[in-house]
Order: sequence, then C-alpha cells, then structure tokens
Amino acid sequence: MKQVYSALALMSAVAAFAPAGFAAAPVPEFTGGVVPSLAPMLTNITPGVVNIAVKGRVREQNPLLQDPFFRRFFNVPQGQGYEERETQATGSGVIVDAARGYILTNAHVVENETSITVTTKDNHKYPAKLIGRDADTDVAVLKIDASHLTAVPFGDADKLQVGDFVVAIGNPFGLGQTVTSGIVSALGRSGLGIEGYEDFIQTDASINPGNSGGALVDLRGNLVGINTAILAPGGGNVGIGFAVPINMARRVMDQLIQYGEVKRGRIGVGIQDLTPDLAQAMNTTRTGGAVISRVEPGSAADRAGLKSGDLVVAVNGVTVRDSAQLRNAIGLSRIGDEVKLVVDRGGGEHPVNVRVEAAPPPAPKKLPER
Repeated sequence: MKQVYSALALMSAVAAFAPAGFAAAPVPEFTGGVVPSLAPMLTNITPGVVNIAVKGRVREQNPLLQDPFFRRFFNVPQGQGYEERETQATGSGVIVDAARGYILTNAHVVENETSITVTTKDNHKYPAKLIGRDADTDVAVLKIDASHLTAVPFGDADKLQVGDFVVAIGNPFGLGQTVTSGIVSALGRSGLGIEGYEDFIQTDASINPGNSGGALVDLRGNLVGINTAILAPGGGNVGIGFAVPINMARRVMDQLIQYGEVKRGRIGVGIQDLTPDLAQAMNTTRTGGAVISRVEPGSAADRAGLKSGDLVVAVNGVTVRDSAQLRNAIGLSRIGDEVKLVVDRGGGEHPVNVRVEAAPPPAPKKLPER
C-alpha cells in the first residue's frame, strides 16, 4: 500500500507541474492511473530533425615545412608544401520550411564542404545544397528537393525562462536520432569565445558530438534553439550545453536565403558593460545596460542624438542586460532597419530611433616605404 501511495503521489506532482496544453499519453499502470509522456509531441516533431553527413577537403601544411631552415635545405619555394586532406563529419539539422526544403544547422557542421547528404528519419537520403553559412553566429542554411517533409514550428526564445523544460533532438556519436530532456539552465550566455555573436541558451539536456545543428524544443514541440556546443572539460557531456536562440538563427537564416551571406550594419558607437564603478560614477541605481563610451562624428548614432555617457536600457522593446546583447541586436539587424533604443540620460528615459547603416569599406593597406 505504501508503494501504491508513493506512485500516486509522484504522478500527481508531475501532473501539477505539467504546462498548459501538455499532451499526456495514457499508459496503463498497475495503480490504474496514467502517467504523462512526451511521445505524442515527439511523434509529430522528430521527422523534422535530420542527420547531415558532410565530405570536405582541408589544406594543411606539413609542420616540418614551417621551419625556414628545413625549407631552405630542401629548397622548398615559398607558398608550397601544402597538402589537401579529405574530411568527413556528421551532424544534425532541423527542417524549418517543408515546402521549400530549407534546413537549419550549424556553420561548423558544413565547414569546408564538398558534398552534403541529408538523411531523414524515414531513412531517405537527399543531396543538399549549401545556401549560405555565417561563422559569426554558427548558423547555416541547406536546401533539399523533397516532398512530404515535416517542418518543426518556430517558437519564441525571448519568452523562455530559466527552469522551462526543453528537449534536445539530434544524432549524437552517429548512433541515430536520440532525444534527451532537461531544463533551461541559464539565458543570455556570452563571452565564451565560441562565436562572434553569442547569446546562448544554456541547458542540461544532454548534448554530445553529433548533436550540433539539432533541435532544442519546448514541451509543445516549438523550436526554441539550435544546439551548437558543450562545455566538456573531460571530453564528454557534463550537463552544460549551449544552443543558439531561434530568434537569432531565424534572422540570420532570412539574410542567408536572400543574399547568401549576412550583411551586417552599424550605428557608429563604442559600448561597454555597466560595471558597479561606472554605475556609481553615473549616479544610477541600475545594474544592467550598455554604456555608450564613444559616438563617431557624422555617424547614424550622432545624427540620431546619442551621446557619450548614455546608458542604453532597452532595444526594440527588450531590456538590455549588457553590451553583448546590444551588439547582437545591432549587428544582426539588416542595413536600413530602424533600431528603437531607450536610453537613460541623467536619470530620465529617452526613446531614440537609429537607422542601421552599412559599414564603410576597410581602408587600403599602406605599402611600406622603400
């Protein structure tokens, strides 16, 4: 009787914390009750997660030929001594547009590709075309010509909260499609040095080699992230995985489809985090935001009226935590987009709209004088 009571208590607790709309598959139990299951949601979603096999070539130099004495002894001309090597890699991808056959994955999965093969859950194989890749966000878009595909619906990563349940789907270690579950451990992770633009979702759902490019979904089956990296000091999963928020990946995807690349703009400011020392110097009680340290004369920011010392507290209606978040918002905006900022200036909030402009071409390198 004690055993039956424990089982019933556990099922009641799980049901109490299940989210609204959570589908529970009735599974007969010896108690006569039912237990919740993710199986109905996964039945609809997993056909939209694919395996990606990549063949590529890399150019490498023999370490011995980096020694100038060795090169001189064997009379190896400058620029020679490289050899090409074939590579093979596997990863995962997410079908996001079934009608046009678009697949989201990581840029590092398809690096140096010469051929890409996509395998769907029903074991059909398709050659894939690389539409574009952006190394700064580690996002790439592929296209396959196939019918009867299943797309994973987009979610909203901006609505995620720490503690939300999530499910990771991918192809770890080439084992085949695998599902793991966990929670959102943290949001807005940056400064990890993994990518140029970082705003990661951190999760304890198991992510391992081969999961890269796979789906991170909520319990309703909505795509909230693209799994991209793990923190693995011992070489395996330790419960710290990272995913690119789908809102960021989607903006990059739209540009890759339209242009084949990401055309980043700027507004002409230098920014830094709001530190306790800066907050004290600025006489503000705020603990988050991005401080404008420099405004370029004649830039879009200058024309919009931004000033050095302004504290940016919101961008496009979203609260700004730090300078990395503001940099991401501006850097991932299209050229010509209007960015809506809210700045704290002297204790009062002021709305400032700035139009993103193209970055000037790099200055030509000066040749050394002879």
